[in-house]
Amino acid sequence: MSLAVSAVFGVALDRALGEPCRWHPLVGFGRYAEGVERVSRGAQASAAGQRLRGVLALLAAVSPFVVLAALMHRLPYGFAIDAAWLYLALGWRSLGEHARAVGAALANDDLAEARRRVGFMVSRDSAAMPAGEVSKATVESVLENGNDAVFGALFWFAVAGAPGAVAYRLVNTLDAMWGYRNARYRYFGWAAARLDDALNFIPARLTALTYAAFGRTADALACWRRQAPAWDSPNAGPVMAAGAGALGLRLGGTACYEGVVTERPPLGAGVSAGAADIERALRLVRNGVVLWLAVMLLLGLTGSLDAAQRNPGPLGATPDYGLRPASGLQGLRHA
Repeated sequence: MSLAVSAVFGVALDRALGEPCRWHPLVGFGRYAEGVERVSRGAQASAAGQRLRGVLALLAAVSPFVVLAALMHRLPYGFAIDAAWLYLALGWRSLGEHARAVGAALANDDLAEARRRVGFMVSRDSAAMPAGEVSKATVESVLENGNDAVFGALFWFAVAGAPGAVAYRLVNTLDAMWGYRNARYRYFGWAAARLDDALNFIPARLTALTYAAFGRTADALACWRRQAPAWDSPNAGPVMAAGAGALGLRLGGTACYEGVVTERPPLGAGVSAGAADIERALRLVRNGVVLWLAVMLLLGLTGSLDAAQRNPGPLGATPDYGLRPASGLQGLRHA
């Protein structure tokens, strides 16, 4: 039961406090990761050598914090410390604040401000976005980061406690920093990108099912089945296709990244996204969090969660394993 209680308190802390305004731990971790990269990178390393250096850099960046979370769990009131770790791994309130800022600007017909605000959430060019594209980009970010900033951390907390949530969030951060397919990171960031994919495989599909449960279920499942395989990301595809179908919206399509227009596969079905749909997407995430916490509490009452902690499976062989760029806000820029 203690793990479920810690999860509830961790989520409550996130809702009450949001992101730390100063001394954000992920900011510090981002700077630490930059230092690890500088030390690890070889000037003339081969592709295989860069990949090896990337693996070692990943271990050096993540392992100390995972071990620290595991050791702190053994302290008196370890359940409260676990809740604090989960709070630092979550970005639920932050996601809502940034999405609602875009929605408020659109409602006030302040397109310039809406473009500026959505630029904090997505990596695509936002300076010349029409209002409809701003709404679409925001909804896509909410759906994708519902998994990355909320449900993924909750899943790994349920599986492996605070060390699991810490590992997930830090690997997700390294993927955002190193997971680019460019000359600098194509090989060095390979391990971070692949591990992030692996850690998100189950949470992403549970998130897609969660969206389907609270929206147009049949449409969500159909869009997931038909559209997700065409998406570049094996985990964002199911999440965003199911979310778009659940909301009855048409997402995906054209987007511009660093001046290059990219035609992405379609997502969902129905009407184009509008400003009001931002709140609908946030409601999907909120309902999902309530459901997940209820399930965790139910499992806690039966002793299932705590038993899983005492007898971890292959993915959780004791709390000795392994928490985007340097802050929770910057970590919301995949879409």
